[in-house]
Amino acid sequence: MAGSIHVIKVPDVGEGIAEVELVAWHVKPGDTVVEDQGLADVMTDKANVEIPSPVAGRVVALGGDVGQILAVGAELIRIEREEGGVPAAAPVPPNMAQRVEAPKVPKAPETAPEKAAVRPAPLPAHAGENRPIASPAVRRRAWELGVDLKDVAPSGTAGRIMQADLDAHVAAHGAHPPAPAASAVDAERDEQEAIPVIGLRRRIALQMQESKRRIPHFSYVEEADVTELEALRSVLNAKWSARRGHLTLLPFLMRAMVLAVREFPQINARFDDEAGIVMRHGAVHIGVATQTPHGLVVPVVRHAQARDLWDTAAETARLAEAARAGRATRAELSGSTITLSSLGALGGIASTPVINRPEVAIVAVNRIVERPVLQGGTVVARRMMNLSSSFDHRVVDGMDAARFVQAMRTMIENPALLFVES
Repeated sequence: MAGSIHVIKVPDVGEGIAEVELVAWHVKPGDTVVEDQGLADVMTDKANVEIPSPVAGRVVALGGDVGQILAVGAELIRIEREEGGVPAAAPVPPNMAQRVEAPKVPKAPETAPEKAAVRPAPLPAHAGENRPIASPAVRRRAWELGVDLKDVAPSGTAGRIMQADLDAHVAAHGAHPPAPAASAVDAERDEQEAIPVIGLRRRIALQMQESKRRIPHFSYVEEADVTELEALRSVLNAKWSARRGHLTLLPFLMRAMVLAVREFPQINARFDDEAGIVMRHGAVHIGVATQTPHGLVVPVVRHAQARDLWDTAAETARLAEAARAGRATRAELSGSTITLSSLGALGGIASTPVINRPEVAIVAVNRIVERPVLQGGTVVARRMMNLSSSFDHRVVDGMDAARFVQAMRTMIENPALLFVES
């Protein structure tokens, strides 16, 4: 017997959001779904929200295509319920789990702090044509490992397969990643691939475009001798890494940045160019530009001014891992007051970083190179590194920008100054 039609609309995700981008469907017309099964992913300002089904039934129609912009309240999907089923459910709750990741890229395990509690759903024996229940992140990793999720024993709520379940299966049965396709080196190739720019990649593109369109960038590059700093880092790691964690170069640079903005508070600011207000911040919330499989994101080390080297290092590593795994929260990806960017060994000689609007400054770290330097009339080998920076020239004068970078350089070349409070 035909059932009633339940229309699920695009939920109000809060914070004044009026529209969302549809970045992934997890079902198709004809699929059978159960309560709380994920239906689709939508994105709003670098946050992905998974929309679950409030009812059980059969998918009748989808309300849009991947990449389409939908208004809050617009029809998302229609589900036919069997007669005698549960009465129409309330609208989809707005406070659903959020995470940052690329379109069509799996969602991370449900560990985000703001994850709302969900009702346990019955084990879906035939939902989605016996499709195993797993987050998109688990599905992607399973594909990369060559593991059929139907062979993995689930341990999560409602029979959901977790990352730990996948790890256990691989430990017991091994991985079988798909073999790379054979290449025809000498064959003529004229195929083309159209890749829609959607989801996080679209957000990044729009953010970069808007930053370059609105902000007159002033770039400044200076070299710094990091020989003494690297020697100090080596000593500290030899003595403390086993107990307190390994120190990379970034915590030292972040410490130098914290101290430099005390002298130049106009650098640690955000510019609302529409309201014409520059907001200077006492707290230093450093965004650390991080490359992930899904694109560039900027997790934020909050209150860097109150952290020591090891605390800074641990928080930076935690945020980077969360960003790369696609489970960084909205709060962890917003609110930075200044940004530090590093490509490590791929940092090149110099770069022209794009400001993370509405901030007014960004400092990029280039790679360290050992080269001969004239010092006191003698040629010696020193470890040199460039600092490439960009500033919003509307509110930061070139002289102040240069003096700020020189302050950082002085502390980097004389690392004892990093531990002397002014």
